[in-house]
Amino acid sequence: MKLTPEEIDRYKRHLVLHEVGGQGQQKLKEAKVLVIGAGGLGSPVLMYLAAAGVGTLGIIDDDIVSLDNLQRQVIHDTTHVGVLKTQSAAETIKRLNPHVETKLHSERLTSENALEVISQYDVIADGSDNFATRYLVNDACYLAKKPLVFAALGPFDGYLTTFRAFETGTEGNPYPNYRDIFPDAPPPGTVANCSEVGILGAVAGVMGTLQALEVIKELTGVGDTLAGRLMIYDARACRFQSVNVAWDPNNPLTGEAPTITDLSIHAGQTMAEICDA
Repeated sequence: MKLTPEEIDRYKRHLVLHEVGGQGQQKLKEAKVLVIGAGGLGSPVLMYLAAAGVGTLGIIDDDIVSLDNLQRQVIHDTTHVGVLKTQSAAETIKRLNPHVETKLHSERLTSENALEVISQYDVIADGSDNFATRYLVNDACYLAKKPLVFAALGPFDGYLTTFRAFETGTEGNPYPNYRDIFPDAPPPGTVANCSEVGILGAVAGVMGTLQALEVIKELTGVGDTLAGRLMIYDARACRFQSVNVAWDPNNPLTGEAPTITDLSIHAGQTMAEICDA
């Protein structure tokens, strides 16, 4: 899978980067990344990964494009209202970079299909917008030993980290995962979604772009991983801060006495729309 002359020209700004170069670009070309949700986060993630030359992009989403998506879901346009988001996103990616292959999963991620789907990819980017899906993705990535780049949005804020809980840090403990940050989901109805409280569209662009960058870093080995750190963005103050996240020995997935060893805990759960962030 050598780079073609056209690809060399397309990616030359990467190729002259000492930290990336030909070897890094080759890694991107050979990589397979799954993006969960082609919405507010998934849109910039998919577009920047496609532009960067990631060879295969998987998109899982069972929703269709609606007019009120377009304020933030920039991979879609008005002509695609009513079209499956996976199909709309794939068409944009093809126009952006015909060298990128897309694999469309126009379905919901469930406890029955999560491991099968996730195991096909090298890195997972979670752009879902509900707790049930986030816990499912977290657990499936841990069991499949796949790096998970996670992002979430608020009306004027965003959160970003990388989960590599199947590996250990410098102290010999597992890297933290989603359950270390949120041991329990909040009761239903206590956290409003963006359709109720709104979201400034460009916030999704900021966080999705940063999420794409962390995926690229995971694939190429450039820079430092966010594993063990949570980055928080406040758009109103234009402020970023990073906080350390610790492993919890009582974590039911990776703790000293784990009780979650498969995805059966998620069986029968109703997954809300996964991509309308």
